[in-house]
Amino acid sequence: MVKATPGPRPAVWTIRAAERSDAANWERMRQELWPSPQGEHAGEIRRFFDGRNNHLAEVLIAVEQHGRPVGFAELSIRSHADSCESSGVGYLEGWFVESSYRRRGAGAALVRAAEQWAREQGCTEFASDTEIDNDASAAAHKALGFEEVSRLICFRKQL
Repeated sequence: MVKATPGPRPAVWTIRAAERSDAANWERMRQELWPSPQGEHAGEIRRFFDGRNNHLAEVLIAVEQHGRPVGFAELSIRSHADSCESSGVGYLEGWFVESSYRRRGAGAALVRAAEQWAREQGCTEFASDTEIDNDASAAAHKALGFEEVSRLICFRKQL
């Protein structure tokens, strides 16, 4: 658990590992970040808690001072990441804070806790990504010390 007291509007954030009781809130926040067909996120969350999600290694939840979950960080360890030199790179797969709690330190507290988790797993580098046109996310990453290392546009063609 990490507690942070951020800048302009004082608040205390508790960052902790996700629990089964967080499933509905985590699903609601995931749906806001990544709109998907009904039930898709619920299935992924269920697989995570059942130990059958091979993609996510850990999920952290940001809880505001009255106990309400308001953000999450989904973490993995990737064998490699762009411009990283080590093998076994801590990776921020998903990062979300409800809009009314943004710019109050919850996102930074989540990332600090995620970095600590990665260190505890033996990682010496931490990476993330965002969509090429997501300027707000890019700015948030840079504000927390991430360095932009590349840009990519992916293509597909139906055959």
